[in-house]
Amino acid sequence: MKFVRFLMKNVALANVPKHIDHFSKFSPSPLSIKQFLDFGSTNACEKTSFMFLRQELPVRLSNIMKEINLLPDRLLGTPSVQLVQSWYVQSLLDILEFYNRNPNDHRVLSGFTGALITIRNRHNDVVPTMAQGVIEYKESFCEDSITSQNVQYFLDRFYMSRISIRMLINQHTLIFDGTTNPAHPKHIGSIDPDCEVVDVVRDAYESAKLLCDQYYMDSPTLEVDQHNAVSGSGAVHIVYVPSHLYHMLFELFKNAMRATVENHESSPSLPPIKVRVSLGGEDVTIKMSDKGGGVPLSKIDRLFSYMYSTAPTPHLGSSGGAPLAGFGYGLPISRLYAKYFQGDLQLYSMEGYGTDAVIYLKALSKDSVERLPVYNKSAWRHYQHNHEADDWCVPSSDPKNLAVHKIQH
Repeated sequence: MKFVRFLMKNVALANVPKHIDHFSKFSPSPLSIKQFLDFGSTNACEKTSFMFLRQELPVRLSNIMKEINLLPDRLLGTPSVQLVQSWYVQSLLDILEFYNRNPNDHRVLSGFTGALITIRNRHNDVVPTMAQGVIEYKESFCEDSITSQNVQYFLDRFYMSRISIRMLINQHTLIFDGTTNPAHPKHIGSIDPDCEVVDVVRDAYESAKLLCDQYYMDSPTLEVDQHNAVSGSGAVHIVYVPSHLYHMLFELFKNAMRATVENHESSPSLPPIKVRVSLGGEDVTIKMSDKGGGVPLSKIDRLFSYMYSTAPTPHLGSSGGAPLAGFGYGLPISRLYAKYFQGDLQLYSMEGYGTDAVIYLKALSKDSVERLPVYNKSAWRHYQHNHEADDWCVPSSDPKNLAVHKIQH
């Protein structure tokens, strides 16, 4: 019996490239928060969700798996990236087990929910493991600008794909596992249909403050206000995924607190961090302002780069401390959370003074549509080597001596 299972597993693995080629020919189907909400609250049908996900999840997995294979061989060959690839292959096979199963069989539906939970748990460490792969590559080989650009392009799309896959899995498992979340009984899956933004701001601040107090024995206070231009007054509410918003705010608070404390070591008191929340007709905007000394313009882009982390390498699977501490992935992944539903995250800094971090979200749930990577020729071209010369002059630190270029009369 063990030999039969061994043969079947090998046959399944041999068919993986064929499955990836097949499903990557389809484009992912982006959903809006309104569609997630309407489906979960009024038309919650486990059979319909099952039939959608057994097609959509292989499409999303296969699209990004095609791109993994376009990475440089030296990066693909690192143990950590190979481990991540193996997780994706196994998860694809797990879902395809249900591709021709009977959706009217309750045991099939229950088994599918269990498989999704297994997949979600399997992928818990995808972000730090892929980050470890980048570190392994950097330690073994010299970096070059083309590889750095390709890695940045890929990881933005890879992590965005991961966010979207977890969103689909969480919605299905939270709605159809037969229980209600006692802490959030009004949530539809992971979505809060009446999310009070300032409450999430305060939650994220308190968590970051706890870390800051532990490390520095001090922390800046919070000043928060809100402006509702739609109703003229009252709190700002939004249909959103609170865990996503919390992730963004927690990361920004950590950065603002660290900069503020370190920039005012000799001061008798710390200046507060100020947050303003504004609701307009199209956007919800959250601006966080600190007096942490700012960052020079030349270094802003590096804060969002996966290849520029200068922090010490953390240990995978270690508990305690801030999430992703040491990989330098907090800001780039926070920006992906903002962009996932058509928002954005931007930094505006004044070197010598402080930084404004601004989160933009869509005010209307129908406009909050998933931003999903798709594998096509346009994506493929991004990974091709481009040796063309830059069409802008490169500034020199040693300018020409114009005296030797005088016109001869």
